[in-house]
Amino acid sequence: MPKGSEELINARKEEIINACALLYETMSFKDITIRDIGAKTSFTRTSIYNYFQTKEEIFLALLQREYEIWISDIKELINLDLQLSAEEFSDKLAHTLEKRSCMLKLMSMNIYDMEVNSRIENLVAFKKVYADSLRAISCCLEKFFPSMSVKDIQEFMYSFFPFLFGVYPYTSHTQKQLEAMELANVNYTNYTIYELTKSFIIKMLKPFEK
Repeated sequence: MPKGSEELINARKEEIINACALLYETMSFKDITIRDIGAKTSFTRTSIYNYFQTKEEIFLALLQREYEIWISDIKELINLDLQLSAEEFSDKLAHTLEKRSCMLKLMSMNIYDMEVNSRIENLVAFKKVYADSLRAISCCLEKFFPSMSVKDIQEFMYSFFPFLFGVYPYTSHTQKQLEAMELANVNYTNYTIYELTKSFIIKMLKPFEK
């Protein structure tokens, strides 16, 4: 661990993660290098290795941050002092996800490489945050859909979270992919992250609303 205050260390890590996020908006995961990320920070490229050993660890930290922001939004739903129908809850939960396109992209395209090429302590830190997201969604279901049994909630979770891994590919396409689908006569309907997730959640929860 590099010398310096905890505040400085966290600030440096955040700067590295921010640089990675900025590059990921226009570059692919495989094309981004530690050198590229270092060039976007205010300190030397070699200093990055004091905080992250691989670029995959940086991306995993970015994914962890995305999950933390998402969990914060979910907890705002839990704290709502009102009852929500399946449609109302689906609307609100879908809106939390439409802001997390980076999270959905990382989940669908790069999760294996990030986890395999990260140290165990970094992976454990991420998995703890992932577990927090499971608990947050479960708390929402318990609050707004009290008729759901433990088994019902478990079945929802084992459908909803795997579903999230496919959202980005079904809602985001390159021009080349669109052209290929047209030439292949693929019957394609364009959905946004919000539209796709809301539709799915409603179908899952409609049987349990009051």
